[in-house]
Amino acid sequence: MYYRIICLLIGYAIGCIQIAYMMGKHVGGIDIREHGSGNAGTTNVVRVMGAKIGILVFVLDLAKGMVAFVLCSAIFGGGSAYSSGALGLIPGLYGALGAVLGHDFPIQLKGRGGKGSATTIGIVLLLDWRIALICYLSGAVTLVFTRYVSATSILIACLMAVLLAMFAYQPEVVCIGAILAALSLYQHRANISRLVRGEAKKIKFKKQG
Repeated sequence: MYYRIICLLIGYAIGCIQIAYMMGKHVGGIDIREHGSGNAGTTNVVRVMGAKIGILVFVLDLAKGMVAFVLCSAIFGGGSAYSSGALGLIPGLYGALGAVLGHDFPIQLKGRGGKGSATTIGIVLLLDWRIALICYLSGAVTLVFTRYVSATSILIACLMAVLLAMFAYQPEVVCIGAILAALSLYQHRANISRLVRGEAKKIKFKKQG
């Protein structure tokens, strides 16, 4: 049991690196949480600071989940879609879960972080190439045809959990996938309400200057 707790803590520390907040402070001279939607995440950065900074935030947030996964797998003998290990996906997934929790609820920002979308999307790539392919293709189609980033993020997180069960992964792995999906739903609860009411904003990329 102890390694699970350590993986969560390692992941949480990585997740607490708030890329959107730091970009806002050091590049834009603002607290990104006080502008736009108030979320410290990619979509709000795109709307407030432009696509170039937003894409950089997305890539770095995506990397947080992947780094936490790979690091915890390496330390505790886990595996991924591209490597084998005695403990399978479990160490990496606990690290990844910690990264999402750190991103969403960073202690240094009094719990006001992002929604964990990019971090969760990065995790999918390391689980199973079949799951990654289905999730990413489904997400791409959803984004292209709806332009709703929140709907795309929720779909990918929930599909990941469902596919882990469909491909018969061990119950603990499926459980962590379900927790990640539940976190996505919880963090997007306001977006879900707006989607239901038809008031959700579609993503628009604006050029700097």
